[in-house]
Amino acid sequence: MSYDVITFGEAMIRLSPPNFRRLEQARTFDVQVGGAELNTAVGLARLGRSTAWVSRLTENPLGRLIANHAREAGVSTEHVVWTPEDRVGVYYLEFGAAPRASSVLYDRKGSAIAAIRPGMVPWARVFAGVQWFHVTGITPALSASAAETTREALQAARAAGIRTSIDLNYRVKLWGQAEAGRCMTDLMQFCDVLLTTEEDLERVFGITGKDYEEAAARVAERFPLQVVAITLRENPLVWKNSWTAIAYQDRRVLRTRTYEVEIVDRLGAGDSFAAGLIHGLLDGDLQKGLDWGVAASALKHTLPGDFPWITRAEVEALLKGPGLRISR
Repeated sequence: MSYDVITFGEAMIRLSPPNFRRLEQARTFDVQVGGAELNTAVGLARLGRSTAWVSRLTENPLGRLIANHAREAGVSTEHVVWTPEDRVGVYYLEFGAAPRASSVLYDRKGSAIAAIRPGMVPWARVFAGVQWFHVTGITPALSASAAETTREALQAARAAGIRTSIDLNYRVKLWGQAEAGRCMTDLMQFCDVLLTTEEDLERVFGITGKDYEEAAARVAERFPLQVVAITLRENPLVWKNSWTAIAYQDRRVLRTRTYEVEIVDRLGAGDSFAAGLIHGLLDGDLQKGLDWGVAASALKHTLPGDFPWITRAEVEALLKGPGLRISR
């Protein structure tokens, strides 16, 4: 079967203590599944696109839990590489409240996806009939072999004539700025659409500007990119933010509305933006992608877990104008 979009990356089990407890206070955990590329595949599936997620999972109950959650959300796991070896990564999320920020503790060393190597995934078969490939800077940060496999995948997508997007997604807990800069600079030659924040542009590429529009222009000048999208967040409170984005293409800047979001769970919001952006670009409409991306991610802020359990109708309704009366 062919798909509109293929994504590639890690997914982990997420464990969170309820009621704003610290990990040291925990007696029970809420169990979720999340990973940047899988979150984006879910968002696209919820918007009506056919998607498949490529990864490497350990054949045990935790690996099956992740695959089950992906399929429940409408994402195919047909191309997942299963192994009896290694382990499934876990991360712990403490929800904060001002002035204490939320925090994440990773337990992912030695995960199955970190041991993925070139040649394990038959990319030519995976990409047959596919329109789009999406990955993030998290995947190459997991290991040298994961970086090589990310490059292999992007090369195969380019050879197949598939459009590609990369969310820079710099993670300081995974690699240093110099290493990230070298790797991601190399991968930019295979990238059509870059999604990022102004902060990550500076940390990974050393690119700055007097404002985010100038920073977008500079990264578009340095690399052969068709589109640069930058998400913009103002954080007056842990649980209330302003959220919007811009897109840069052919020396012009596109903008969309700003949403005031009350945050239930912000993890996965950027991945939902990627889903909406790709959704619009698949229709050949960057402004639609920007509008849908910001609206979809605004809705994701209101939902627990990493997955965007949104609907296309909800996004369309929000784009027409928010309404906060009870729907009944």
